[in-house]
Amino acid sequence: MKAIINGKILLDDKVVEEKVLLFDNRIVNIVEETDHENVEIIDAKGAYVSAGFIDLHIHGSGGADVMDATPDALETISSTLTQTGTTSFLATTMTMSNKAIDKALQNIQLHAGKVTGAHILGIHLEGPFINISKHGAQDKDYVQSPNVSLIENYIQEVKMITLAPEIEGAESFVKLLAKKYPHIILSIGHSDASYEESQESFAWGISHATHLFNAMNPYHHRKPGIVGAVFASDVTCDIIADLVHTHPSTLELVQKVKKEKLILITDAMRAGCMKCGTYDLGGRSVEVNKGKAVLEDGTLAGSVLKMNDALSNMRTHTSMSLVEIVNSVTKIPARKLGIHKGELREGYDADIVIFDENFSIMSTIVSGEVKHKR
Repeated sequence: MKAIINGKILLDDKVVEEKVLLFDNRIVNIVEETDHENVEIIDAKGAYVSAGFIDLHIHGSGGADVMDATPDALETISSTLTQTGTTSFLATTMTMSNKAIDKALQNIQLHAGKVTGAHILGIHLEGPFINISKHGAQDKDYVQSPNVSLIENYIQEVKMITLAPEIEGAESFVKLLAKKYPHIILSIGHSDASYEESQESFAWGISHATHLFNAMNPYHHRKPGIVGAVFASDVTCDIIADLVHTHPSTLELVQKVKKEKLILITDAMRAGCMKCGTYDLGGRSVEVNKGKAVLEDGTLAGSVLKMNDALSNMRTHTSMSLVEIVNSVTKIPARKLGIHKGELREGYDADIVIFDENFSIMSTIVSGEVKHKR
């Protein structure tokens, strides 16, 4: 048994002090005080204590990428992310050849459960079922119509699919998955759908929007498009709060409109937590400099955002409370996935992070074990 003392605990949408968090591999209880005998004490020293951060969209970090399709790559990403307070994530693929995607999916299926850092919760398939006009950093040569055959061997591991609902075959694909595999989050992204097409796709079963504003049509007062449809509905959405993909004022606007439907992601590539330089993303060269990752033609190519920095940016540039900010990477994504994580509740997984006023990570705990300590 372990106990965290002297912490400001984020509990039930408020911050509580002078409480003790008891846990082993799961949360045991939160009490007034505890007998220190036979209990390993972790002193938070007045810092904040919350559930571990969850990243629904991340391609890589620490020099490794999910599309490397090796056990070592998954381990590198998993172990690196604990530095940022992330305790679980969806391993996110890219639009590449069917052979490359299948190899990556098979690697996740076989080795996700063996990583020693942040948990791999499953697969986020970003593409190849996207609109070629909104491919962004995805390779347009491999864009294809939606089909179940690409994922049928990994249907239980797939937890999220980003697709363009306006392309041929999308309607039947979305309706089939929404009915038969409700555990899969269907998300609109890399799309040029109109407002009306977007709203219709929500009725089919799309319930989320991927990196809102990016790789989609812009909001216009006569053609509100995807952003307008998301704002007018109760679907959840995620956003890259790196101040590169989104202006600070946009972060404030989105949080005011979407409130508890807003999730923060990193969309980080292999250069995450690495030095500036030239990196590979899906077989394409990416230049990383001053927190910005771009292809040779200047197209944004994912990010090098750290999750704790995303939280810091939201604290600086929006009116969100600390609890609301943390919920956007804990409780909200966990409930979206339907998992017992993201909250410091009895019986929930003991994925915990201790951080200071600046969101600098002091300790990251995964399944009750300290995986990172400053």
